[in-house]
Amino acid sequence: MSSSRLAGGAKHRLMSEMQELSKEKWVNIDAEMTFTEEYPYQPPTFRFLIPIYHPNIYPDGKLCISILHTPGEDLMSGEQASERWSPLQGVESVLRSVLLLLDDPEINSPANVDASVTYRDDRATYNKKAREIVEKSKSDIPSDFVMPTSLEPPPPPKPVDDDAAFWAESDEELDFGGSDTGEDAELAEFDEDGEDDGASDDDDN
Repeated sequence: MSSSRLAGGAKHRLMSEMQELSKEKWVNIDAEMTFTEEYPYQPPTFRFLIPIYHPNIYPDGKLCISILHTPGEDLMSGEQASERWSPLQGVESVLRSVLLLLDDPEINSPANVDASVTYRDDRATYNKKAREIVEKSKSDIPSDFVMPTSLEPPPPPKPVDDDAAFWAESDEELDFGGSDTGEDAELAEFDEDGEDDGASDDDDN
């Protein structure tokens, strides 16, 4: 297969994967993934764009994770082929694996030895350093950025029932200030007068 067809196939697959991922809810992490013309037969590379203090992240932001290692079993590292990259993997599987690794570091094969030792022996200090880096990174956030408080999107605004509003206003406009009670009293008085007049005529006859 020619390299141009490989590049076209890789681009088509990536576009399809990105369309599906756009429907997902993700946390906001600045990172970049680089794909070659050999994708999906070779893994992409992954790099965080901001410093992260983590046992499996190199100082330059690159990530040490088995799913991004070339396909096949590695006797030196002890990684099985099922743990490494395969053409069946995709962008979503990489992102989900990265999120899992952030929550549960693999300290036996660290990219940052200092972070790995601190995570293992002094968790309080590790958490403090991680928080300090997070706070420092906040200086890069635009001033008009609003931090979401939930992973769930806000509910859509309720539609305004124009007909209901129109009829409510019409009812108010038709109220001329009269009293239904007063009208009923006047009608009752008229009926009583009519009955009295009829009775007087009968007496005269």
